[in-house]
Amino acid sequence: MKIEEEKVLVVGTGKSGIAAAKLLLDKNVEIVLFDGNRDLNPEKLYEEEPRLKNVQMILGELSEEEMHGFSVAVLSPGVPVDSPMVEKLRAQNVAIWGEIELAYYFGKGRLIAITGTNGKTTTTALVGEILKNYYQDVRVVGNIGIPYTSEAATMTEDTVTVAEISSFQLETIHEFHPEVSAILNITPDHLNRHHTMECYIQMKERITENQTKNQVCVLNYEDEVLRAFGEQAKVKPVYFSSARKLSEGFYLDGEEIMYAKAQETVPVINVNELQLLGRHNYENVMAACAMCISFGVPMEKIVEVLKRFQAVEHRIEYVTEKRGIAFYNDSKGTNPDAAIQGIRAMNRPTYLIGGGYDKQSAYDEWIDAFDGKVKELVLIGQTAGKIEACAHRHGFTATVKCETLEEAIRYCYSHAASGDAVLLSPACASWGMFSNYEERGRIFKEIVRGLEE
Repeated sequence: MKIEEEKVLVVGTGKSGIAAAKLLLDKNVEIVLFDGNRDLNPEKLYEEEPRLKNVQMILGELSEEEMHGFSVAVLSPGVPVDSPMVEKLRAQNVAIWGEIELAYYFGKGRLIAITGTNGKTTTTALVGEILKNYYQDVRVVGNIGIPYTSEAATMTEDTVTVAEISSFQLETIHEFHPEVSAILNITPDHLNRHHTMECYIQMKERITENQTKNQVCVLNYEDEVLRAFGEQAKVKPVYFSSARKLSEGFYLDGEEIMYAKAQETVPVINVNELQLLGRHNYENVMAACAMCISFGVPMEKIVEVLKRFQAVEHRIEYVTEKRGIAFYNDSKGTNPDAAIQGIRAMNRPTYLIGGGYDKQSAYDEWIDAFDGKVKELVLIGQTAGKIEACAHRHGFTATVKCETLEEAIRYCYSHAASGDAVLLSPACASWGMFSNYEERGRIFKEIVRGLEE
């Protein structure tokens, strides 16, 4: 399909939808913009992109008559692919694309793509910094916060792109084809969207769908699902492990990260030289090393970046200390497994702020991971009652429910003692209270910095 000659429906007017619309307009493609919010104020969109004034916009509902005439519908990641509207479009032979597929269609150059339940943002940012230390034109895009479509129009054959890709985005790929891919880990998440663990796993594994047998997919050897996938996948698996020595790949041996290849094993870096803390981050480092080596970056260029790279915003991010109480922002801990890593990184008695949007997660393993570190669990949002009940079943009864994030922060600050920590690590998505985890994290930091000593 030559999309330049088609009429395209862009579904959703958030960051991804507007970036997709801009790219299509740059390429002189005829578009119609649709959003299910009938109360949307178009003037705000026009401020961001004046060219949208000349674009037909449909708000509220899309009639079957209005669906006629489109060859492609580009969905924002938040639009479920099994929604009635999308099913009707599909029944009329409208091709269902996502922002990632659209960007790949127009983008040029070489591509690394990273998915997994946890660690994607840190690993993507680290790979991006390593690539910038070796290549001239590097773009870091995708779920990390920069729409892939916002960069695609200016890419050249010399561009190198690293993309963080979510399971939502992988639902709508067709030709999307990274040169090197990675699946960092798979634990239960987004089951409200994918319904079953099997479906969620299949979506993650789709990142390799168009790769060839000689192209690399980096996989976590300690994840049983991914180890099994690597044994039968049609790509070349490169493993990393934080628990055992490997004959091929990257592994953690005590405090040393090692690289084994062709019957030769060499030390890469001692973890004490890193500015990243925790075993989960050592796994992220090994995954980044495996991708960049497979992409042709010399080891010395990789190590230069490893020594200076710092944690990304909203991921176990140190904020400040007040009255001897340390505050950490782990707003990106949007599922129980990610939040477990946040708890494990704490080395002080901790007041933990959790709760948010219900993604149908189970919280048992998260509660069990408290391991005597959590003094009180302070809960907010839709899941507060569900998590409190789970905690009580596991014998953890030091729980408090608050109406707002600010109330939770002030509760923790008034009860914590010098030497304690306050950790925002919600184990839930932000929706319903905040537009995204970034906003939740920014507001947390603003409130914390405004606390009186």
